[in-house]
Parts: sequence; C-alpha cells; structure tokens
Amino acid sequence: MTDVRTIGARRWLILAIGVLAQAAQATIVNGVAFLIPTLHEDAGFTLAQAGTLAGAPLFGGMFTLVLWGAVADRHGERLALTAGLGITSAAVTAAAFTTSLPVLAVLLVVGGAGAVSANAASGRVVVGWFPPHRRGLAMGIRQMSVPLGVAASALAVPQLASGHGISWALAFPAVVCGVAAVACAVGIVDPPRPERSEAARTGALDNPYRTGSVLARIHAASILLVIPQYVVWTYALVWLITDRGWSETSAGLVITAAQILGALGRVAAGAWSDRVGSRLAPLRTVAMAVAVSMLALSGVSMMPNGALAVAVLLVASVATSSPNGLAFTAVAEIAGPYWGGRALGVQNTGQFVFAAAVGPVFGALIAAVGFPAAFALSAIAPAAAVPVVPTDPAVPTPERTVHSLD
Repeated sequence: MTDVRTIGARRWLILAIGVLAQAAQATIVNGVAFLIPTLHEDAGFTLAQAGTLAGAPLFGGMFTLVLWGAVADRHGERLALTAGLGITSAAVTAAAFTTSLPVLAVLLVVGGAGAVSANAASGRVVVGWFPPHRRGLAMGIRQMSVPLGVAASALAVPQLASGHGISWALAFPAVVCGVAAVACAVGIVDPPRPERSEAARTGALDNPYRTGSVLARIHAASILLVIPQYVVWTYALVWLITDRGWSETSAGLVITAAQILGALGRVAAGAWSDRVGSRLAPLRTVAMAVAVSMLALSGVSMMPNGALAVAVLLVASVATSSPNGLAFTAVAEIAGPYWGGRALGVQNTGQFVFAAAVGPVFGALIAAVGFPAAFALSAIAPAAAVPVVPTDPAVPTPERTVHSLD
C-alpha cells in the first residue's frame, strides 16, 4: 500500500496531474469568458448578456462544490476528479454541437458543475502528499494551474471563435477535460488518512466550523479578493480590444502573458508562506497589493500610453491571482483530512457565487460608467478584505493536519 513514506518522487507526478486537472477545469469555468468579444461584436449580445453566458459554468459549479468535496472526503479524490472531469467533457462536447442558445447555456452549467470537482479534490491530494514545510510551494504550483488554464484559453478560444465559430472554440475545453479525466483515472493515488476510530479519538472528525471563526473569515476574505481577480480575468481582454483597439490576436497574447505571470506569482506566494511559516500574514499583505494594483489599473486606463497600461495590467494580474493558493492551503490545513474536501468546497462556493456575478454586474457597470471607474470600484473589495483576514491560530492543531512525512 502506498503511503507517505514510500510515495517518494511520485508525489510530484501526482501534483502534475492535479495541475492538469485544475487547468482543465479553468478552460471551461474561466475560458468561456474569452467568447465575450465574439458574442458581443459578432452575435450582437450586450456586454451584460455575454457576461451572463460566460458565467454559466461558474453558476453550475456553485451548486456542486461542496458535494464534490464530500465525495472526495468519503470516497477519495481519484473518483471525484475522474467522474467530474468526465461529466464536463461530455457536456461541453454536446454544447459544441447544439444550435440552441438555451441548451448551450444549460450544457455550460452542467459542464461547470462537473469541472469543479478539481477544486476540492486536487487540493486535498496536494495537501495529503506533501509535508507542511513544502505544502505552500506545492499548493502554489497546484494553484498556478488556473492561470495556466486561463492563459491557454486566452490563446486558443478567441482565435477558434473568430476563425471557426463558437463550436470549435468549445471543442478546446471538451478535449482538455477529457484528457485530464483519463490522466486522473490512471495516475492519481488517494493520500492516506487516519482510521476513522483514531480520527474520532483525536477530534479530527469534529466540525471545524464549530471551534472558531478562522475558516469563516478566510472564506469571507477570499470572496472579497475574487472580485478584482474576475474583473481582470473577464474584462481585460474586452478592454484591450474594445477600448484600446487591439486585435484579438495581440490582446490574447497579452492576456496569456498576464496569466503566466499570475501563475508564477502563486508559486512565489506559496514559497514565501513556507519560508515565513504562515499562510495568513502573506495573505493580508497580498490583499493590500491587490487594492493598490486595481487603483493603478484604473488610473492608467484613462491614459493614452499603451505600454504603461499593459505593464500595469500585468502587475494587476499577478497581484489578483496570488491570494488563492495561500487561502486554499490554510483552509485545507485547518480543516484536516476528514473535512478538507468540504471546507475547500465551501471556500470555492462563496468565491463562485461572487465570481459568477462579476460578468453581468461589471458588464453593466462598464457600459454605464466605463472601464476606469469599474476598475476603481473593484479595488474596494480587496481593501475591505485586509481586516477580515484572521491571524494564524495561536496553537497548532496537528490532529487536524493531514499527516505527511518528508
């Protein structure tokens, strides 16, 4: 039986598959946003309407995140990942062939509902196989998967949509999710956890939400921090094309670069948290940086200097992407092996509710007051998150931590 003493270098392969799973999830949950220019300019949708359709996968994921977490907690991460991504691949494949807008929306909802299995299960796999002093780095690598998935979508989806239509654009996430489902079925090994009798004795089965407000405060801060992240992810491409006059190819390359830098930012934030021995103190600092970067983006969006605007956009992309890995690692560590999946599901559910609202709300806001004001207003949320981030628990709770040995 594989355990933490014998897994060796295979943990890095499992991490790589977890990265693939989460990146595949992002190609549908986040990648549909890159259809907005085609829907808006070619299909005649308003920005609010196009943003609503782009938010359909997020909407679907809101209802299944905790369910997938419970599946991972009870039946293992391998099953949750394989089943969820398989459902997504089938639903998005069907979406690529439909000509009905309502059916397309429903299938995108189903696709998102399946894809979010990766959010809870792949995080638990990483926390389960890596020791605490490497966990921040490992989770940072895992969290870089979302920007990488978004970057791949930014490069592929606009080109496929403009050149071949929406059906070909949807084929991209369908194929990626199918490949990821097969990889998870073959390569994922569920991490060990204490026997339920031992867990009951040590209190690891107890509901962690009843012992304090730390988890709830991390969830609340993460909700606030996801707002500017999705403003950038959803409307940066639209801003470059419609407001700055960039071609879809050039704008897609910039967004790809921004997402790659954002991915590296997540790795750096995770390594930083390992070094300082804290997830939450760096999270508070990053929240302040997010607020400043969105205000800076608002300022440069009123200026004609294109090079400066792109530079600030890249900085904002790194800043807004960086908090996720820190918060995820903290939640998984505090919740423990028998509550980690559900806690990560709760974490993502709150984020998805607000992220799904970003498309229509900020689409209407941009139409009413313009990009500069919308960017400035999005800075309010991370500023409010700074005092919400809790301090690290004074007393470690090793009984709740997933037991990993180096």
